[in-house]
This record gives sequence, C-alpha cells and structure tokens, in this order.
Amino acid sequence: MNIPELNEKPCNGGKTEPASSATAGELQVIETSQGKVRFAVLATAFIVSVCGISYELLSATISSYFLGNAVLQYSLTIGIFLFAMGIGSYLSGKFERNLPENFITIEILIGLFGGFSTVILFTAYMFTEVFSLVMYGVLLILGILIGLEIPILIRILKSYTELRFSIADVLSFDYAGALAASILFPLLILPHMGIMHAAFFYALLNMVIVFLNLKIFGSSIGKKNLFKFLSVIVTVILTAGFIFSTNLVTFFESRLYDDEIILTKQTKYQRIVMTRFKEDTRLFLDGNLQFSSWDEYRYHECLVIPAMSLSSSRREVLILGGGDGLAAREVLKFPDVENVTLVDIDPDMVELCRKDPVIRELNKGSLDNPRLKIISEDAFKYMAQTDRYYDVIIVDLPDPNSESLSKLYTKSFYNLLRMHLSKGGMISIQSTSPFFSRKSFWCIVHTVESAGLYVLPYHEFVPSFGDWGFTLASNVRIFPDKITITVPVKFLNHELVKKMFLFGKDSDEVETEINTLNTHSLLRYYDNEWENWE
Repeated sequence: MNIPELNEKPCNGGKTEPASSATAGELQVIETSQGKVRFAVLATAFIVSVCGISYELLSATISSYFLGNAVLQYSLTIGIFLFAMGIGSYLSGKFERNLPENFITIEILIGLFGGFSTVILFTAYMFTEVFSLVMYGVLLILGILIGLEIPILIRILKSYTELRFSIADVLSFDYAGALAASILFPLLILPHMGIMHAAFFYALLNMVIVFLNLKIFGSSIGKKNLFKFLSVIVTVILTAGFIFSTNLVTFFESRLYDDEIILTKQTKYQRIVMTRFKEDTRLFLDGNLQFSSWDEYRYHECLVIPAMSLSSSRREVLILGGGDGLAAREVLKFPDVENVTLVDIDPDMVELCRKDPVIRELNKGSLDNPRLKIISEDAFKYMAQTDRYYDVIIVDLPDPNSESLSKLYTKSFYNLLRMHLSKGGMISIQSTSPFFSRKSFWCIVHTVESAGLYVLPYHEFVPSFGDWGFTLASNVRIFPDKITITVPVKFLNHELVKKMFLFGKDSDEVETEINTLNTHSLLRYYDNEWENWE
C-alpha cells in the first residue's frame, strides 16, 4: 500500500482523513501504516541524536588530545556545534517539499562526512598548520546538517499525528538519545573502539536510518532506486573505513611519534602508546611522554630516594599515580617498608605494566610484590575517603595539563595529604620543569606551602625531559643535609644530592598565585608556558 502523500495538507487535527467510502479494512491498513511511520520517525530521532552528540564528543576529544586544555576545547566544540545546529534549524524551513527525500539526503551526507571527520582532523593536525580552522569547519558542517534533522522529522510526523504530540514525541526520543550517547561514549564506545572506529560506527548508524526510511517512505521518494544505490555505495565505503580504522590510526600515529610504535591501547581514561628505538622504550599517555627506559631511573630515584631517606619511618608508603610501577620499584628497595599502597585511576594502565615484558623488566615486577596493594581510584577521592596515615607519600602524577589533573595540585588536595601524613613523614611531588615552566613549578611549591607544610624544592637534569623539578614537603622542618643513600642506585650520590637544592637565576623562585579548585591558576601558567616551547 502507498503511504499518504506527505506534502498533503493535514486536516482534522493533523490526521489525514480517508475517503468517506473507505471500508473498515482500508481504515485498518491506513492506521497500521501510520503506526509504522511513527515508529520509524521516533527511532530515527533517537539514533540521530545518539550520532549527533557522539560526533560532537569525538571532535572535542580529538582537539583536547592534540591541543590540551580539555575545558577550553569542549567549551568551544559545544558552542560552535550548537551555533551551527541553530543555522541548520533555520535552514530547515527552506525545505518545503519531498521531506523524506531531503531527510535521507541529509543522513547520507552526515554519515559520509561524520565517518571521515576523524580522518580529516588527524590529517589536518599531521600535515597542515590550520588544525583549529579545520576543526571549526568540521563542527560547522556537521552541526548544520544535524540541525536540519529534528525540524524535518517533526514536519514528517506532523503529517500523521497532531502537532502537539509529534513535537513532544520527537523531542523526548531526541533527548533520550542524547543521554544514551553521553553515557555510552566514555564508558563503552571510546575505550573499546577508539576514536577512529567510533566515528565510522556512528556513521554506519546513520546509514541504518537511511535504509529504514527508504523502506518506510519509499513510495514518497521519486528516485528511490538512485537513493538505494548511493546508500549501498556509501555504506560499503564506511564499512571499509571501519574495518581499516586500525591501519589508519597506525598510519597517523606513526607520524606523531619519532620511533617505531610497538603497542597502542585506548583505555577509559587515556590513550597509551609505546615506542621503541634500539634499546630505548618510551611510554606516552595522550601523546605526552611519561618515561624513557634510557633514563627513567634518574627521575624515579630523585622522586623517591630523598623522601624515603628523610622520613622518620618507612613502614607505610602511599604512591599516588605511578601505575608503571617504577616509583614502586624504588620504594621497595628499602627493607623496612612493610606496606605500599599504589593508587592509580586507570586499571588498564597498571595491568599493562604488570604484564608487558619490557616494562616488567624495568619495574622489576614491583606491581606483583606482596608488599604492594593496588587501588584503582582517583587520587583526590581516595585521599578524601581514606582513614589511614602514611609515613611517606609519593605523588607521581602527570603534569597538570587539564582540570582533572590540576585538581591534584591544589591547596585542597595538599591539605588532604597533610591530614594523612604521619608525624615526621615526608611527601615527594613531581612538579614539572623549573626551566621550561618556571611559574608552574613555583606555583606548585607555593601551593604546597599554603597547605601548612614545610617545603623544600629541588631539581635535576633528566635527558628525556630536561631540567625537572620536585617538591619535598613535611609536617616537620626538612634538612637536606641529612639525606643518605642506603639502597642500590644507578644515578644519585651524596655530592649530587647537595646540588639538587640549588637554582640558577633563570629558574629561581618567582611570585605566583596559589592553585585552588576555584581558580586553577596552575593550569593557566602551564598552558601559557609550554605553548612557548611547542
């Protein structure tokens, strides 16, 4: 049976009236047809919302991955995307006839452009100097196309039901789709598919909508066979993109890193990449170097040994971050350590470093040591909830390049550390570079001091990172001349330790604000300073 013409003006409250001579059977067929249309439109509203929100999240994720400052990138993405949707909503009024045909055309375009949006963004970052402009262009095009969808859907459904019901129904399913996308993207899609696969997956969902609407509205489409042919071709292209996404990611990442990539993994929290050049293995998190096997011992000895040496006791040790097990390796060298608690938010990172033979060789199997307990938790949340006290706290967290990390460098966080530090205990904090990010370094030092702790900043040269800084803190005065080296080390000696607490004129103390949960001054310093070196 043919579906009633959609461009026919509805009557009787928005319902298309059958002829007065229609039989009961004909009325039943029309009612069934309208039920199928309603189902198709509402299912379409749900799925297009899932895809639309997800394309937005993908763009924001990629831009924050490449440019950092997640809050800024997500804010810009949301603002530009919503603005573009507003343009699309306005332009939808220009479509007056052949609504199903126009809608299917829009879905094909969204599927094709959305599926390849990540490829476009990766290409722009790798091979051009205009990544931001390309990203804004992608957001505008996708936003305009997605902004066309819901107004046209409402007008399609209006041909079958009363307007007040069509708006409520379509918007309800649209909002439900937005919720589903917001939950599924970070918890399921991104960790298990990765960025590139996810884009093609959502594009294929758009094509499901195309085929569903071709079936339901086929009798209203003048060039049905042409649309079917185009839809099949686009679906084949997108399927190929999905299948070969791993190859595409490998191609792009090989341009991001100087050395051979030997492992990649997308977790719920970050993208892990390992590279190798000859005997040097490097681990990157979201594109940022975490360690090089060539010189990581310099960093970890400097981070751990002074605090362990000066603490009045070493029975209970807490490591925040350090999921690679390298700081734990240094801590476990001390025979009087009874318990080590390692708190890292990403269990996949810890599991990788437990099992990977290269990293396991570096950390000496520390993550399987019976004295060590691993807790998968956000460090801030753990410190706020624990009732335990620690003799030594090692803070081995990534640099404060986002709000989620900056909160772990705030006065509030350091207050928590102070509250759970045993009398005479020591805290050691990795504090970024006093040379490359001078204000950031001293902001960390001043913020720790503002939490009521005695502080002692120091630094050392790590070839992979340059001049790198650390902060010692305690609830008692710190005397660096009492640092002794009583465990096997590869780098430190007593003469070197004395020099670590001296700063040159180009890295000496400068005035800074205190980093708080309200201001995140440190993040502003960090972004401004590292931008100058990139």
